[in-house]
Amino acid sequence: MERELLEEFLPDCLLDYFEVVALKKLGNISSKQMEFEIHLDEKNIFHNENNQLDYESKGFLPSRRAQDFPIRGKAVYLVIRRRRWRHKLTKKELSNDYSFISKGSNLTEDISAFLKATGRDPRRYDK
Repeated sequence: MERELLEEFLPDCLLDYFEVVALKKLGNISSKQMEFEIHLDEKNIFHNENNQLDYESKGFLPSRRAQDFPIRGKAVYLVIRRRRWRHKLTKKELSNDYSFISKGSNLTEDISAFLKATGRDPRRYDK
């Protein structure tokens, strides 16, 4: 039931590839400037067309913070950590490619498309 509820608030298919590791409520209650941070780590599954048995997980890339749709009037930020994969023989590093974050901004694709549809420039909303 918990996963079904989270799927209603998060971008499509996000929970297929990432797991929620923390949910933080930040801000000042008295000023009512609250926000949620949802921390997500990529699951230990290599999605590249190359043979996944030739690669091993070598930790995470630096996290990326992206704004998503607000929940109950509070800003929502996804803090996403993708895995770093290394070929066991060549030592070449790769990472899985996802398109949840809009290119050129720190917004999810969904909220970026929404802002564009309303005639607003999504780049204005980046922090």
